[in-house]
Amino acid sequence: MSAGLIAPPWRRRLPATRHVLPLVLIVVAGVLVVGPLARILLVTLTPSGLGAWADVLASRLSRNLWWLPLANTLILGLGVSAGCLLLGGFTAWLVVLTDAPGRRILGLLHTLPFMIPSFAAALAWGTLFRNARLGGSAGYFEANGLAVPDWLAWGIVPVLIVLVAHYYSLAFTIIAAALSSVGADLVEAAQMTGARRPRILFGIILPVVTPALVSAASLTLAGAVANFAAPALLGLPVRMQTLSTRIFGMIEIGQVERGFVLALLLIGVSGIFLFLSDRLVSGRRAFVTVTGKGGRTRRFPLGRWRWPLLAVGLALGILTTVMPVLVLAASSLAPQAGALFSNWTTHFWLGEGGGQMAQGQAGILRNPVLIEALWNTLKLGVVVALIAMVLGLALAHTITRRKGTVLANVLSQLAFLPLLVPSIAFAAAYIALFGRPIGPLPSLYGSFALLVIAAAAHNLPYAVQAGRSVLGQIAGDLEESARLAGAGALRRMWAIVIPLAIRGLLAGAILVFVKMVRDLSLVVLLSTVATPVLSMVAYRYASEGFTQFANAITVLILVICLAASLVAQMLQARVQRWKR
Repeated sequence: MSAGLIAPPWRRRLPATRHVLPLVLIVVAGVLVVGPLARILLVTLTPSGLGAWADVLASRLSRNLWWLPLANTLILGLGVSAGCLLLGGFTAWLVVLTDAPGRRILGLLHTLPFMIPSFAAALAWGTLFRNARLGGSAGYFEANGLAVPDWLAWGIVPVLIVLVAHYYSLAFTIIAAALSSVGADLVEAAQMTGARRPRILFGIILPVVTPALVSAASLTLAGAVANFAAPALLGLPVRMQTLSTRIFGMIEIGQVERGFVLALLLIGVSGIFLFLSDRLVSGRRAFVTVTGKGGRTRRFPLGRWRWPLLAVGLALGILTTVMPVLVLAASSLAPQAGALFSNWTTHFWLGEGGGQMAQGQAGILRNPVLIEALWNTLKLGVVVALIAMVLGLALAHTITRRKGTVLANVLSQLAFLPLLVPSIAFAAAYIALFGRPIGPLPSLYGSFALLVIAAAAHNLPYAVQAGRSVLGQIAGDLEESARLAGAGALRRMWAIVIPLAIRGLLAGAILVFVKMVRDLSLVVLLSTVATPVLSMVAYRYASEGFTQFANAITVLILVICLAASLVAQMLQARVQRWKR
């Protein structure tokens, strides 16, 4: 045992404080997660809040405030879930269970769409399919003589297509992982008994991967229900409201009680679907597919369909990954949407402003507001990643090392509670708690501190999961030996846990950074003129018709996310030097 880990005799005689840290963490997690939700509930139980409940649920306004947004939200949620299962299931089957050529390229293509912000895909769709219904410049197709119907340019259909294109890669990842566990012995045994391919598919493969299908359906549904960007960009211009856009509208115009009521209802809708999916999985019979025998995957020969199906898979990946990025990049250089690939100019990036183009506005890299937004975004991502990973490591360490205790169970429930709360509802809860002074503490609304606190709390589940994954690889005997030598909890964490887990923690922190940089649903209510961030500025530009600026900012966000993701993959691919 290193001498640096041996505590002096006076420290060894101090009373045990094993329960102090877990209790402190419970208080911190309670304030960050439960406090805002409790506050939003209390606000809606005041006389004005009860009036807001009546307005939303039982008045002449309830059709527009609640029922129509609810119907649109459910249509989007169920439609996106079904579409993601179809596309994700097909691509996962093609990559994992067939002999299609180029499976690695297909797998990479179909994991990328979820890394692209949903508002990027929505902006790309508008750049191509926008028509002249609302005035302003038409999109690429209509500007080149192809009439685009209203139902394809605006409303629920394009929102549905954009969200399916964004979330199907999540379903692909989950289903592909489940399909890879289907052993070849199961399939070969069925083939030896004369079972045909449809029988094998519906009798063996589907029952085995049903939990993955339910999980993919519930996660994509929850994501679609909570999504703000796509409905706001493609639905709000024609007054198509979802619960997330209605929450934003109510709070934006000062009707905060109605917004808080809608936020609670949105939490309830998301919670019901997640509860039903959990009951569906927990109530079914389990099938063991991973045994002590060596496992391999049985690939079905496609025969003459190999190349056609490969073409379909490549086309889907290119349309959902490559095409949006190309459209956004071309649009950020094109003076007109109808001429995406000619007469390019760098004005929207580097223009000095003051001329005829873009109403005299300077390019994004010369605009002081954009420079401030870029700095705020990077600073927000770094600070949130650091805070979330430090707090997540402390929570994960307590949960892992005290597994099975009441304290660990309480901490685990608190840490993962934000997963049940849609981003925009979580932001509304933080406005309810910190939007006014609390005792000697001033109001934090509009401050950078509120953005940091809310974002760190909302990303806590991802940080805790990252911490648990790396701590699971570190033997508890190392810490126990240091504890017996008298090293305190902080000393053990600094000298043993962090050095062993640093690369995994850094990879997790970078993933939190990426999520924060491209997030819009959380910051749309919390970001103000005093605290601009890139995603919010891009949304404002798009709402005001400056699509080239919005697309240029989105390309900048994509570059930042891609660079950070590459760094994360490099860190995850490497191992500690002492393992070489």
